[in-house]
Amino acid sequence: MRMSGDERISRRAFCALAAGAAGAVASRGQAKQLPVGLEMFSVRHQLEKDLPGTVKAVAGMGYQGLEFFAPYFSWKPDYAREVRKQLDDLGIRCFSTHNGPQSFTADGLKQAAELNHILGSGFVVWASAGNVKTLDGWKKVAGTLDSAAAALAGEGLRTGYHNHQLEFRPIEGKRPIEVLAANTRKSVMLQLDVGTCIEAGSDPVAWIEQNPGRINALHLKEWSPNASVGYKALFGEGVAPWMKIFAAAESVGGAEYYLIEQEGSRYPELETAKKCLEAYRKLRGMA
Repeated sequence: MRMSGDERISRRAFCALAAGAAGAVASRGQAKQLPVGLEMFSVRHQLEKDLPGTVKAVAGMGYQGLEFFAPYFSWKPDYAREVRKQLDDLGIRCFSTHNGPQSFTADGLKQAAELNHILGSGFVVWASAGNVKTLDGWKKVAGTLDSAAAALAGEGLRTGYHNHQLEFRPIEGKRPIEVLAANTRKSVMLQLDVGTCIEAGSDPVAWIEQNPGRINALHLKEWSPNASVGYKALFGEGVAPWMKIFAAAESVGGAEYYLIEQEGSRYPELETAKKCLEAYRKLRGMA
């Protein structure tokens, strides 16, 4: 069909429209990058000496958020408000907090809820249940965690559990992490520490795929089988299959954010945190 003069468009205009449409399709096809924070245990010695300066340095590196660990629980509300103001001023978020068992008592839950609300955190995470030796013991841990989830839901907060090696090592033929998953409600986050999962001999990708929607956050901790390196490896220097992990976490795991964690490398703490973030960005094509 022939077009009238008013209906015709120039070759240049047509090409521009086509390019714009192609760009829109491409952008829709790209996966949205999840925010990346720092588990502040990575810079624990700096944090102990100078919390405001350390938080400022972390934000300056380009981290979008952070996770405070157990000592935050001793903060007074007024101090927590000061920390929150600094976070807001720096444009960085507190994604979650790591907590000891005291946060999961009746009184502790109230205190944890107040502090997490002030900080803007969405998750109250149980950092470790200690050296529980029986499956019945792990079922009790699951019961405490599930009860906490119900209580915190009323406060608009979620809870979760952070694994170490122990939870992935079988007891009586079953891994404790499986007991926790089976005996807690689906809203309980199974915060995956990648390095300890691998060191314990488990496959993090398989675990993510077995628990759809529950791996809402991952600790991007590296691990090397080289005994002289181990957890001292920087992100990308170990054996974690990161791209497969990211694909599983983002397609089925329900991941909402990542947390880089490093227990101590050949570099000072802040330099380590910076190098790990740079390596993450390079791997994900963000550099």
